[in-house]
Amino acid sequence: MDHRPRLSALTPVSVRKPFAGYSHGTHVPAGAEWVFTSGQLGIDPDDVIPPEAEAQADICFASIDAILAEAGFGRGDAVRLNAFVTDRAHMAGYMAARDRWCAGMARLPASTLVIVSGFTRPEFKVEVEVAAARLPSP
Repeated sequence: MDHRPRLSALTPVSVRKPFAGYSHGTHVPAGAEWVFTSGQLGIDPDDVIPPEAEAQADICFASIDAILAEAGFGRGDAVRLNAFVTDRAHMAGYMAARDRWCAGMARLPASTLVIVSGFTRPEFKVEVEVAAARLPSP
């Protein structure tokens, strides 16, 4: 039996179950490697900003994938998502993109979604940042 430390989702039965595809918390044991992304906005490498929140969120997550890959990490290493949208109307689009990004994960990350008054440019509707952790290989 493998007794090595592992990353684990924390979703106690004494707390209301999560509203969507996320965990209430994530336990990261000592000795893990970490990656923290800056907040990623929905702007592609050619400076195109789609008008839809969902398309912007897809770009945010694609950028996060590239940042994680740069460090040899993958989306399954995500332990926490922080997301910001400029209006409640953008929540569904963001959540659809997030759910696609998290699809198939063995352990869902903790997640927070906040409605904010705006970003540096008015056309931005979504910003996402991720913390990721990975335990060393045996």
